[in-house]
Amino acid sequence: MSSSRPSQREYVRCQERGLTLIELLVALTIAAILVSAAIPSFSWSIASYRVSGQINSWIGDMQYARAEAIKRGQTVTLCISANGTSCSTATTNWQTGWILFADANGNATVDAGEAVLRVQGLLTGGNTLSADNNVRAVTFNRDGFAVGLPAGNVTLTLHDPTNASGLTRCVALTTVGRTSVQRSGTGNCT
Repeated sequence: MSSSRPSQREYVRCQERGLTLIELLVALTIAAILVSAAIPSFSWSIASYRVSGQINSWIGDMQYARAEAIKRGQTVTLCISANGTSCSTATTNWQTGWILFADANGNATVDAGEAVLRVQGLLTGGNTLSADNNVRAVTFNRDGFAVGLPAGNVTLTLHDPTNASGLTRCVALTTVGRTSVQRSGTGNCT
């Protein structure tokens, strides 16, 4: 004989239909707290990766310029350039971009017949890259030495827009073409 009442098993299934409104609100509140705690850390990571990438790009181009000067047996120059075709003499801010070119006569100016080897555009994220001693160009001779540097060395400093000391990087370049990177608070990096 069958009864019209639901069995115990059917009764349990009817009870398991989903979340209550209170359970859903509690879950959303916990998720919001976790996300709000993670966002500042995530923003810091993005800024840190951007700074590292930009300073590594400058160092890579510097090393490429030195290697090309040795390989070609002639001077190669890396200079500030806002337009990607000629050196800028109006600014000492490297964040506008730079070019790397075969500088046959070593005058740190792109002349007719001198090939532009690489172009780096404007730095993203509002970062600033500036050199001490108002250095606008670095020229390597055929032996791989950086020539014409004031005081024999130059230091470029990369800051993020917040000027957070943990994100500042400095690159020191010596006349022998050696580069070294430092974080803020170490060596001469401020």
